[in-house]
Amino acid sequence: MNLNLSASLNIFKLISRPSLCLPHATVGTFNDLPVPLDQLFSKPGRSVDIRAVVLDKDDCFAYPEQSDVYDSYKKRFDALREAYPGRRLLIVSNTAGATSWDRDGKLASEVQKATGVPVLAHQVKKPGCGHEIMAYFKDHPEAGVTSPSQIAVVGDRLATDMMLANQMGSYGVWVKDGVVPLREKSVFSRVERRIGPMLLARGYSAPDPVSPFE
Repeated sequence: MNLNLSASLNIFKLISRPSLCLPHATVGTFNDLPVPLDQLFSKPGRSVDIRAVVLDKDDCFAYPEQSDVYDSYKKRFDALREAYPGRRLLIVSNTAGATSWDRDGKLASEVQKATGVPVLAHQVKKPGCGHEIMAYFKDHPEAGVTSPSQIAVVGDRLATDMMLANQMGSYGVWVKDGVVPLREKSVFSRVERRIGPMLLARGYSAPDPVSPFE
């Protein structure tokens, strides 16, 4: 079954806490990501130490159902790989690596081979796989992650990627304009483009990241 039960159940959380789907920073496209990402969040009197980046795949840096990085984004992708080498860059997708969709891990292997970046195999789809991401970084201390606040989640969806970041206690970066043209996006994605700015205009803001592992 390919239904995203995690996202469906978390809708109830969003009703009571709409801020859970809001990003800490927004960029137009993947090419607008600054490298390193710390500069997106640092403010006077507050330094941010981003040690690892969790990347969404579909409509973020690649077309859905494709493994390769979108041609126009390859230089920026390579810059991210250089800034966050080895286990410090991780792809978390609701297709490749999600066991309910990618049962034999074939898609994850194809994406990892095409990008040179590890792909997380996870049981629960976003936004509910935060504990699996944390377990990954605990299992790979060489990434240097000792706190959720040292992780930035980059993705094109508010209700999955940004909610994942906020529930983890990490930073969220919303890629507002993905690879797919607006007219071809899902109805959920088009609705999110209206909801996000509306919530911000009403004074909502993303929760502050947390320091300790829970």
